[in-house]
Amino acid sequence: MLTYEDVTGCFLKAANNTALMTHPEYWINSRSLEREFAATCHAGSCEEAEHRSTCTFSFTWGALDTSLSLDGPDGVCDFFHEPEDDCPHLHTRDIPPLVVDLSYSLVLNGAGASISETALLSLVQLLKLRASENSSRANETRPGISMTLHENRLQPEVLTLQQRVELPIWHPDGMRSLHDDHHSHTERGTRHSRRAIDEEIEEDEVAADNPRPEDWLPQVMADVCQDILQVLESLDAVRSHGSLNMDA
Repeated sequence: MLTYEDVTGCFLKAANNTALMTHPEYWINSRSLEREFAATCHAGSCEEAEHRSTCTFSFTWGALDTSLSLDGPDGVCDFFHEPEDDCPHLHTRDIPPLVVDLSYSLVLNGAGASISETALLSLVQLLKLRASENSSRANETRPGISMTLHENRLQPEVLTLQQRVELPIWHPDGMRSLHDDHHSHTERGTRHSRRAIDEEIEEDEVAADNPRPEDWLPQVMADVCQDILQVLESLDAVRSHGSLNMDA
């Protein structure tokens, strides 16, 4: 079973091993009882942080995530209704993953006023390309520009990148690992049958009903942290190489 503490702890450990500085925050939504986590990350020392790009790693963990982590597709049934052998939930490959949002920002520190619109758009596309090339786990990258009103005119203030990482919280192989044979479809109606299946599985096999996150989550988080570090370096290179001063 994968837990909120597993994900947060594994990320912070991987970030430390990657030389990423993190500033974590933890919340709980008193109405939905969802648990939220966000950590602002940057390379280098905290004293230099204001001169560097940053990344916020965040996700929300709800009751459905716990149910999916514990029971897989059976957890969908248990969450919404009484389980039945012929329920479509037990035969689907669309088990929702845990979505992690990565939000990067590069403060222009006033340099945006001297950049032409054409050069700014070229710079944003370049950053998107570099971020995509350096991201092995993210499945989408969306660039953006935050504007500010200065002396009655809008000027760029922050360059942003949004990425999403999907973690298969039920099984390390994601949807490809679900229901490899039809026989397994009919034996998941009760917890007793799941225990019986687990007992028959060899100890060294990572089976769908026993995902063992300690076997695969550390490497996934190590990949994510390495991606974050490389994207941050790409953003910082923009400032250090004087790209912000280019003109069209």
